[in-house]
Amino acid sequence: MPLAETLYPVNLRVAGRPCLVVGGGQVGAAKAAGLLECGAVVAVVAPEAGAELTAMLAAGDPLLTWDQRPYRAGDLDGRLLVITATADPDVNHAVYLDATAAGLPVNSAYDPANCSFILPSRVRQGRLLVTFATGGHSPALATWLRRRFEAEFGPEYDTLIDVLSDERESIRSSGRSTEGLDWQSALDSGMLELIREGRVAEAKERLQACLSS
Repeated sequence: MPLAETLYPVNLRVAGRPCLVVGGGQVGAAKAAGLLECGAVVAVVAPEAGAELTAMLAAGDPLLTWDQRPYRAGDLDGRLLVITATADPDVNHAVYLDATAAGLPVNSAYDPANCSFILPSRVRQGRLLVTFATGGHSPALATWLRRRFEAEFGPEYDTLIDVLSDERESIRSSGRSTEGLDWQSALDSGMLELIREGRVAEAKERLQACLSS
């Protein structure tokens, strides 16, 4: 069932941290791939591996392992978070209960009721991450929103992050505070359009002019 309460959004740091995926089918492979994308150390536990997981294992990523067996409670030891992606509701619920008892965040790909967190639909462009979520009420809408807006977020946004970050560090290194500066007006000034046209130096100048005014 969908979730009634208001959810608190977070971005987890999983790089180098051990995470568990229970289930070796297409969805389990997708969840493992999402964790690997962020540098997590991913253990998959499942009696069988689908074509997607098999291909991932064949690629030889040292951060990915597969234990070919059913889930057991000891699989949670030392994990940062757990994701279940099986077609067996009893397994999904057992993982949820074990993870909750152990104080671990747990997600079930098929059942929000067996989740302590849910995974939003996302658009990633370099360091920019934009997410869409409906609290489990309509995953289809979250996916539709991602498809609708992902074309908007091209590589120019990652360049924009560079420009803004460099200026922020320059201001801080000079001993000045970055608080109270009109960053929003700078972003409204057409900087992004200049970057899209390859005029990055002009975008930097415009940013500096807006922040100094």
